[in-house]
Amino acid sequence: MSMTSLKQRRQQLAHHYPHPVILWSGRTSSRNFPANTYPFRCNSHWLYFAGVPLQNAAIRMAAGSLHLFMDNPSASSTLWHGPEPSRDEIAETIGADAAFPLAALKDHAEGAATIQGQDAATQAMQSLILNRSVNAPARSQGIDQELAIAIATIRLTHDDAALAEMREAAAVTIEAHKAGMRATQTATHESTVRAAMEQVIMAHNMTCAYNSIVTVHGDVLHNNHYHHPIAEGDLL
Repeated sequence: MSMTSLKQRRQQLAHHYPHPVILWSGRTSSRNFPANTYPFRCNSHWLYFAGVPLQNAAIRMAAGSLHLFMDNPSASSTLWHGPEPSRDEIAETIGADAAFPLAALKDHAEGAATIQGQDAATQAMQSLILNRSVNAPARSQGIDQELAIAIATIRLTHDDAALAEMREAAAVTIEAHKAGMRATQTATHESTVRAAMEQVIMAHNMTCAYNSIVTVHGDVLHNNHYHHPIAEGDLL
């Protein structure tokens, strides 16, 4: 994502909503113990305006400017995950006008609108920082509703950067389907075809938007099972 595209998006937001905005990136959720987490999916609106997938971070936008709030990687994080960019390095990457520790966010939160985060930890932080409840977008009111309408208005018309990403995703999807077609010649089960298709997606450093539906039982609209055998004449 180019810096020019990100700054244009922020300027658009300032035009449609000329008041302070805070967006959270979100956090991953744990499975059976804290260190074993589900795959992280960064908040969509955060990605649209910040451009990089980060965990446990926030941006404050006002009048076209952007301030980044996040903590530097801890020593234990570096030990487990390797060296990661510092707060200042990330701020430079996304074109932030200033960068602060996450704890400083509360001092910059007065009067800010937001969109509810997708995970419980982020939702709790939003209420704590803003000192008010934050409802889901469909039930938002006041400044949060105004912000939701402004962001929806902007994103309903895709810019060149978004179109380029959609075309890239479509091209990889086409290649994945071709790989699936080839796999049907020798595959004995649905899972083999699924593996062939998702290998292409993973090879391009992408992930599926949702669990693949690769099945001979097309009568089941959202069939996430892949154990059925494939027989001659089946429609996959």
